[in-house]
Amino acid sequence: MTTPVLEVGGTHVTAALVDVAAGRTVGPVVRDTLAAHGTAEEILDRIAATADRIAAPEGARWGVAVPGPFDYAGGIGLFKDVGKFEALYGVDVGAGLAARIRSRPAALRFLNDADAFGVGEHVAGAARGERRAVCLTLGTGVGSAFLDAGVPVNDGPLVPPDGSAHLLVYAGRALEDTVSRRAIRAAYAQAAGVEAGAEAGSDGTGAGGAGAGGALDVRDIAALARGGDPAARAVLDGAFRALGEALAPWLDRFAATAVVIGGSIAASWDLIEPALRAGLAAGLGARRADGLALRTALRGDDAALLGAARWAEEPDG
Repeated sequence: MTTPVLEVGGTHVTAALVDVAAGRTVGPVVRDTLAAHGTAEEILDRIAATADRIAAPEGARWGVAVPGPFDYAGGIGLFKDVGKFEALYGVDVGAGLAARIRSRPAALRFLNDADAFGVGEHVAGAARGERRAVCLTLGTGVGSAFLDAGVPVNDGPLVPPDGSAHLLVYAGRALEDTVSRRAIRAAYAQAAGVEAGAEAGSDGTGAGGAGAGGALDVRDIAALARGGDPAARAVLDGAFRALGEALAPWLDRFAATAVVIGGSIAASWDLIEPALRAGLAAGLGARRADGLALRTALRGDDAALLGAARWAEEPDG
């Protein structure tokens, strides 16, 4: 049995068929560009056109991973002052897509893109078998999924507001002012006395070598740290120790047994892991931190697709 899914990002849309039981996509994975500043009709038309390029059965339940802010239960866009998809504010995206997709979905089930990543890692990745796992994506920001038996927990006293780590505060500032591609580049530019430059792309990878404006990107800073650059090492150690300290009380409340790290910055895991564990030890104590599994994501390319498919299979309500 296959489940059709869509993953909507800031600049792209991906469609695929997923066999959840096998933990893999089936057939071609179709990806197309998406104009984040287009009209509602243009955005919905492009998403539906991409959906039509896979062999989805008539009357299927679709899983759709979408970034926030979004009314996931109602399928309504709430994008405002976030620099993307603002034409979809107040738009019934679910109804708009259901009317456009040729195979006429029986239902479209929406979930947050970070939650989709986490659910996918629980289905067939680094969070598999964990009762309480926290999955993070590190890139342009800090995405998070707090999972209880594979189901995202987005409210209640055990998780941050909306289950969102990006809403946490560290040293009086938003966590993403310390832990993000933008923040790490700026911190290194200040420490090394170089030009910070501008963002090179929404996925946090840059165009290669250096980011826009000639500035070093995170992977370049990581290479310098491995080569003995003290400023690069101090910046990365500071960022990921801060991540551990900010997360520690919430991991404790949630009784997490594993933390899974994905996203573009996770490629520097050899530098992330020791600093992150040091931050966790500062917040949790050494014994509790040592008992917490820290892992890199195993399904970075298709985790959100697997998660969206699993979500489509969940019973309504």
